[in-house]
Amino acid sequence: MSVDPAILNAWASGRSIARGLAPPRPEYGGLRIDTNSDVEVRRWIFPQLGAGIGELARSISEPRYFLKLCGEADELRSVLPSAWSFHPPSYFMRASRAHMERPLAAGYRIETRRVGRVVEVGVFSEADMLAASGYGVETEDAFVYDRIVTNEEHRRQGLGHAVMAALQRQKISPTVPELLVATEQGCALYASLGWQVISPYSTASIAVPEA
Repeated sequence: MSVDPAILNAWASGRSIARGLAPPRPEYGGLRIDTNSDVEVRRWIFPQLGAGIGELARSISEPRYFLKLCGEADELRSVLPSAWSFHPPSYFMRASRAHMERPLAAGYRIETRRVGRVVEVGVFSEADMLAASGYGVETEDAFVYDRIVTNEEHRRQGLGHAVMAALQRQKISPTVPELLVATEQGCALYASLGWQVISPYSTASIAVPEA
């Protein structure tokens, strides 16, 4: 499996804007993104399997460096040294239609704000607690959805759908693709909204040693 490199770059660029990161840059046949967080120093994202992945993996001996492939985990495993471990599967997805509007569940309110190019949507409970949230960024090449989360005690009330619909309303261009990467659980939600899987999205890293 593989993904059009231009589509992958469009998604990665929008995601970096949403998270306040430097733009991705080409390296080893993929895209390098410096994340510099407590759990991740850097990641590389590859649109397809290539010789550069194995070369890169052999140069890394520390945890907190992530390799991500638009493809099955077995493909990625085939070129990695044995020290690398695999994360739960994810999916690279693209919207295929507008989201249907549904009434917001009783007792909740939704707020949308824009900071620069980033749109933030929050759904709040009657107790003024954040129940669900998400971010979106529109570039010349894509509308990217990021960090769509519903807190556990507020699930199964359509709040994730409400966040996605609110973000989609902020999309200006009628032609740029809508893109995201979903967990296995999120994939089911997005599929119900008409999203389609472009590719599996596999992740590996060297495990952090146990204390």
